[in-house]
Amino acid sequence: MTKAAGKTGIGPTVTVAIEQHFPPDQRIIDDELAYPILPFSMRALVSLMRPVFVRDWMVRASEKSIPGIWGGMMCRKRYIDEKLIESAGQINAIVNLGAGFDTRAYRIPTLADVPVWEVDQPENIKSKKVRLKKLYGEVPKHVKLVPIDFDREDLNSALVSYGYSEDKKTFFIWEAVTQYLSEVGIRATFNFLAKAAPGSRLAFTYIRKDFIDGKAIYDQEAAYKKYILKDKIWLYGIDADKLPEFLDRYGWQVIEHLSYEELAERYVKTTGRDLASTPIEQMVYAEKM
Repeated sequence: MTKAAGKTGIGPTVTVAIEQHFPPDQRIIDDELAYPILPFSMRALVSLMRPVFVRDWMVRASEKSIPGIWGGMMCRKRYIDEKLIESAGQINAIVNLGAGFDTRAYRIPTLADVPVWEVDQPENIKSKKVRLKKLYGEVPKHVKLVPIDFDREDLNSALVSYGYSEDKKTFFIWEAVTQYLSEVGIRATFNFLAKAAPGSRLAFTYIRKDFIDGKAIYDQEAAYKKYILKDKIWLYGIDADKLPEFLDRYGWQVIEHLSYEELAERYVKTTGRDLASTPIEQMVYAEKM
């Protein structure tokens, strides 16, 4: 994972914090911690978005640049939240791979007694630790913050050094990370996941391989130019048709494999908002056999 990719860890939480300015019946996701967990500069930015016309302008600008980016981000987070809550009592650990400033470990009541390992690049872990200490006085005892470079360090060794054991039935979160890794990093992570305890769960997102390869743009020229040609931070894609076969090689079985249009039907339609859904990203929920 490149340094530029590592800096993307805070962006989703900033977006979620702005989403909280919408009235409750128009919000796609509720997250009361998204704002306070952010560093000061990002909280200042979110505060500027409070007026309705500014907030709506921000959403329109985001959607005009990369259609589906706003709704897609909210929907995938809402989906993973729901799967985590449904799994309460069935799992005994959570590992969040590329956690960024994610707040699930601190705001979902049913997870309060479940040990959580949040894994990310060292600079993100350091910054998040500062904010958690400001909010709680210390990092909550059920959470371990694990610094790692997915492309260069061994994930299992890093987690074990912080008390994790692969015999724990674990819920793995891998949200908006796979596209930033090299194939080496992807294979290493899936080799780690192959050793997970039976009954473990995995919720992850991926970008379509044909988009990464430039063979199908899906009317997402701006995203292709920014993330692949200019910034060169989206590196890896998965063939949607071959996903079940790919996961099977590592001992995982697909429970749900959803387009963002399907997610929008669940979570955006009820708000009455008119938001595009991105065709280039997919959501997967799987179980370890």
